Amino acid sequence: MAAKISYADVEVGTELPAQSFPVTRDTLVRYAGASGDFNPIHWNEKFATEVGLPDVIAHGMFTMAEAIRVVTDWVGDPAAVVEYGVRFTKPVIVPNDDKGALIEVSAKVAALLEDNRVRVDLTAMSAGQKVLGMSRAVVQLA
Repeated sequence: MAAKISYADVEVGTELPAQSFPVTRDTLVRYAGASGDFNPIHWNEKFATEVGLPDVIAHGMFTMAEAIRVVTDWVGDPAAVVEYGVRFTKPVIVPNDDKGALIEVSAKVAALLEDNRVRVDLTAMSAGQKVLGMSRAVVQLA
């Protein structure tokens, strides 16, 4: 599947559709099963607070994966993402209630590169705090 977005159709500043991703304790348990990361900071409130965290936190890789969905949904092909990196700045705190947490992601084209590639900068927020820093993807466009 080729990228659905044409290089000719984007410019620096092009905004990708923003998205919000809910995360609950149930989500974290399911992710732990899929990833094999059963660290108790991701599901056990007592353990998380004993090690100095405010509450259970989402897996960093889960947060990173949710954020890149904004790019893959926009481009139409996950394989079009040729580079992706982030710095983890704050944890996504997931309370044990019916609402959980929300990861809010926005993105925009930050640079036009060679060979029909663009750099997309992402902003991921939860509870009013930036949870990923230096979040950037290089995307191959049609």
